[in-house]
Amino acid sequence: MTIQKKSDAGWCFDNSFTHLPEVFFSSTKPEPVRHAGQILLNDTLAEDLGLNVEILRSTGAQVFAGNEMPPGAMPLAQAYAGHQFGHFTNLGDGRAILLGEHLTPDKQRVDVQLKGSGRTPYSRSGDGRAALGPMIREYIISEGMESLGIPTTRSLAVTATGESVLRSTPLPGAILTRIAKSHIRVGTFQYAAALGDKENLSQLLAYTVDRHYPELQDSDDLPFVFFEAVLDRQADLVSQWMLVGFVHGVMNTDNSHVAGITIDYGPCAFMDQFVPTKVFSSIDRQGRYAYNNQAKMAAWNLAQLATALLPLAAEREAAIEHYTEIIHGFSDTFEKAYEKAYSQKIGYSACKESSKMIQSLLKMMAEQRADYTQTFRALGEGKADEHIGDHPHFKQWYENWSKEAKTKELCQVNPAIIPRNHLIEEMISKAITGDMELFYSLNHALNAPFENPQNPRLGMPPEINEEVTATFCGT
Repeated sequence: MTIQKKSDAGWCFDNSFTHLPEVFFSSTKPEPVRHAGQILLNDTLAEDLGLNVEILRSTGAQVFAGNEMPPGAMPLAQAYAGHQFGHFTNLGDGRAILLGEHLTPDKQRVDVQLKGSGRTPYSRSGDGRAALGPMIREYIISEGMESLGIPTTRSLAVTATGESVLRSTPLPGAILTRIAKSHIRVGTFQYAAALGDKENLSQLLAYTVDRHYPELQDSDDLPFVFFEAVLDRQADLVSQWMLVGFVHGVMNTDNSHVAGITIDYGPCAFMDQFVPTKVFSSIDRQGRYAYNNQAKMAAWNLAQLATALLPLAAEREAAIEHYTEIIHGFSDTFEKAYEKAYSQKIGYSACKESSKMIQSLLKMMAEQRADYTQTFRALGEGKADEHIGDHPHFKQWYENWSKEAKTKELCQVNPAIIPRNHLIEEMISKAITGDMELFYSLNHALNAPFENPQNPRLGMPPEINEEVTATFCGT
């Protein structure tokens, strides 16, 4: 494998995905745009990647718009399948192109992907483009998730195209440059299995293990060991989502990453009032991906991964039994991660008593429709009674909690600020007109989510007339 020389901008491409069988991708170039204009550049991420910020600011827009290819890039669109709201279909990158894999100064391998860069062989009837609003939405929420310590894709840049995209109305077009550990999804394995070629599936497994689970390479029964590792990461990821009141919105198998990172921020949202059955996505009419269904749907997605891995088994019936046994363990694995995380949120060590205290608190919060983020934050600030103090059982709960809670670190666990839906929507509305002031204020505050923001409004829940009840994918 030949490593490309480092370019003046710092790009160092080493494109391993192209060594997989060609059925997994289609070589394709981004469609040029009329006028590439840089809107956002993530300086901190660029520096971490070993890129030259000065050069990216002067000429990077042409690369981020897809008008120019950096040295060593091998642009392609990846093929994958997926269950979308329970229905299986072949998919693929319909509006995203992978420029290649960049090696960071510490030899970490990351995908560099342009989202909204034009049609690909997998676009079907789509235009392959993206609007500015959803791209800056993904930028600010994904970077907010990173600051919260939750595994996620990253956002390096948002670039204007100088063209309009037609959704319900004409909107300014933009391209997001996304950075990820990879873009290998549960749906990638489903696609390989659907092809019916055992060798293709075996090569995908070996590649994925080498890239994300190298410690497993010499394991016996590799498909099962790999599956268990994916299960552990999914359980941990979803517990972290629950911890901050995050609702992904579209937990389709093509949005489920095998390395346990958050990917594809479509109609996602953070809860304001605590409503366990909360759904934001305008297309989720049955509540399939509601807040309190996320662990169950992660297990469902894992079952689809197990099905995709079955062709690699020597004895199918025995493999089905083994995978079923592993999946049945997901609930315990998730509950342990969930209880450990929530125990930290109330200053307890994970135990049966902490579990009872957590469930009692969440029940009161739901009955009071208390603000999720502010209530937990208030525990560390001694102000919880301001949020659910009028609940008839809160006083007794608080007295019991105070006897055991270690409150010193609570404000380092419970954020003061999250990407609030009403602020995101306001930010998008202003950004479309060219006003980026709210974006910069909000992004700056979200970079330090455990500190009270200088502008108190950024940490406050919405007024009644500001509440966002539905979110949209923007595709």
